[in-house]
Amino acid sequence: MRKLKFDRSMLLLYAVTDRTWTGKQTLEQQVEAALKAGVTMVQLREKELDYQDFLKEAVKMRELTRDYQVPLIINDNLEIALACDADGVHVGQCDLEAKQARALLGKDKILGVTAKTVEQARLAEKNGADYLGVGAVFGSSTKKDAVPMTVERLGEIARAVSIPIVAIGGISEANVMGLKGSGIAGIAVVSGIFAAEDVGKAAEGLLKKAKIITGICGD
Repeated sequence: MRKLKFDRSMLLLYAVTDRTWTGKQTLEQQVEAALKAGVTMVQLREKELDYQDFLKEAVKMRELTRDYQVPLIINDNLEIALACDADGVHVGQCDLEAKQARALLGKDKILGVTAKTVEQARLAEKNGADYLGVGAVFGSSTKKDAVPMTVERLGEIARAVSIPIVAIGGISEANVMGLKGSGIAGIAVVSGIFAAEDVGKAAEGLLKKAKIITGICGD
């Protein structure tokens, strides 16, 4: 199976799953609606499932994202990422160290790392990260202890490294334009997509604005 080569354009609209809001739809149905609307990367985040259930979900997502030629990233679980042949893994500062994750992943998989300071960002880049997840830019509905980050700090981190960064944390259509000019490659969105009544419509709206704030198209 052809591997997807990482490119910063994959970060433009980065959908991060949360089954809290599945409602009448399954998680797969929600993700497919988002994929049809143009999301450019999908991260499967599961904090509660045991290994077997997580793996079953990951295999389903692997097949779905492959159909749309969109990268699948597994959050915080290298073992699951390797078992389902995901395109990569994303690790936080309290999870597996980036250097170790890169060694276990190999050079062909995508490695994302959470960074909240310039120092963390530079170290992650040095240790093999392909991109950085930076935030929480507007707080977070999924992480109650998340500390909001200023757009100024976001810009400092973007300028401090040569790898692309994606902003995350409470991003919605209502506030996303506030990130314009920050130097980010894209936006990572959880509730702004998956808590919406119409997942596809929400993703379409965010994609249009993501293109503006990243400079892909004018406003």
